[in-house]
Amino acid sequence: MEIFMWWLDIDLESKEWLRENLRAGELPLPVLQAIAEAGGPHPDNPAAVLTAADWDFIETQSEFVD
Repeated sequence: MEIFMWWLDIDLESKEWLRENLRAGELPLPVLQAIAEAGGPHPDNPAAVLTAADWDFIETQSEFVD
């Protein structure tokens, strides 16, 4: 599922972590859970939960006024 379809449903704390840790190699469990609960990917490999396009979205398209 594309990030824009679940981004609005992620809690603010997780969004802030993602913005502050762009392209992190590993995501903390609470952030992984927030992504899954919002309808995002359920990865087998936690390091691969977000694609390069997802990170690009977080960096350039997401707004800080959520």
